[in-house]
Order: sequence, then structure tokens, then C-alpha cells
Amino acid sequence: MATSVAQTTEEIVGKCFAMARDVLQLPVRNVWIDYDKEADVMYVSFRKPQRATKTVEVDEDILVRKDRRTVVGVTILNASSHR
Repeated sequence: MATSVAQTTEEIVGKCFAMARDVLQLPVRNVWIDYDKEADVMYVSFRKPQRATKTVEVDEDILVRKDRRTVVGVTILNASSHR
């Protein structure tokens, strides 16, 4: 049991490090990530609250939320299928 927990912990930490490397490349200061498992939707926000004035569909499952010309968030539909 302890080995299983340790492996799971190591796996989670490894994935967090990989995610951190990617997030640090974004041209934003803050990032909030929320995932609705039931709807399979991931919300990535670059400011809270987003207060978007426009939503742009850039792909069938990708919505970019903007406040004028500034991107304030991204919504990923069917998130689990975009691995």
C-alpha cells in the first residue's frame, strides 16, 4: 500500500512539474485552472473574475475569452479527449 501511495504521489508531483514548465511559458502573471469532470470542461483563467466581453471559437472544442483585445481565459470542451 505504501509503495502504491508513493508511486501515485511521485506521478502527481511529476505531472505538476511538467505543467509548471508549460504554464511558466504563458505571457500571463496568474493562472487559475478549474475542471468540471461531469461536463468534461476545463476552464483556464488569467484573471479573476474574467469579465470577458467576447468569446471566440478557435476550434470545435476551444473557446477563447477576451476583454477587448486581452485574452482573459480559455475554455476547453471535451477536455479529457485532448491529451
